[in-house]
Amino acid sequence: MAIQTVGIIGAGTMGNGIAQACAVAGVNVVMVDIAQPAVDKGLATVAGSLDRLIKKDKLSAAQKDAALALIKGSTNYEDLKAAELVIEAATENHELKLKILKQIDGLLAPEAIIASNTSSISITQLAAATSRPDRFIGMHFFNPVPMMALVEIIRGYLTSDTAHDAVKALAVRLGKSPITVKNAPGFVVNRILVPMINEAFFVLAEGLATAEDIDAGMKLGCNQPIGPLALADMIGLDVCLAVMEVYLAQFGDSKYRPCPLLKEMVAAGQLGRKTGRGVYTY
Repeated sequence: MAIQTVGIIGAGTMGNGIAQACAVAGVNVVMVDIAQPAVDKGLATVAGSLDRLIKKDKLSAAQKDAALALIKGSTNYEDLKAAELVIEAATENHELKLKILKQIDGLLAPEAIIASNTSSISITQLAAATSRPDRFIGMHFFNPVPMMALVEIIRGYLTSDTAHDAVKALAVRLGKSPITVKNAPGFVVNRILVPMINEAFFVLAEGLATAEDIDAGMKLGCNQPIGPLALADMIGLDVCLAVMEVYLAQFGDSKYRPCPLLKEMVAAGQLGRKTGRGVYTY
């Protein structure tokens, strides 16, 4: 099936990034959030991102206008009815995602595909909350979505080849390089990445080196473009903690225990870039 209209639930960092990637590729988008200010902020973020691309001569003003014209902001799930694919990009909270999926399942056409942008929650388990587990899939984009080439496509236990192939074709159309992985906590990239970030917090907490030196060591010694602590601030410390807690619960292995320093910083509201302070101050 050819996907011409994509619904996106969530106008935050991931949702508006996915909306931008779709619109620039000529795909119609309906971006839904619970409140109009959140929708407006998401649309403004896309416009600002496109303006930066214009300044870098990677986009023309006409292309920006064309992309923005393809994005419809809404606070009403009913507006998702025309979508062939709906991507849930809400906060990484299991119960919230289940609530959203149950709400939209009955609204969509029987042949529509539902995808979750979850970075850690079981696709098979989320699919079971819907009436279409064969047309449910994981579509894990990476932040910042417009710049990052990777999309992890996660097959649940009952995901059909038809749904997988349609979503993979869309990812390619968006200019992404998709990889297909089996359903397991954290999938591939975050299964490796987030425990590494967590270990960086242990190293910081033990006073082995400053945050700056930890990040410099990983950049210079492992050829990473950004250090793990700076990356944690970009992702959001609350998100990193939530992912580690999912791993600990699902694997039952103590190696996934969240670092106490990470938990303390989240409890203090120091979540990274989005709050102006995390490991670093912004």
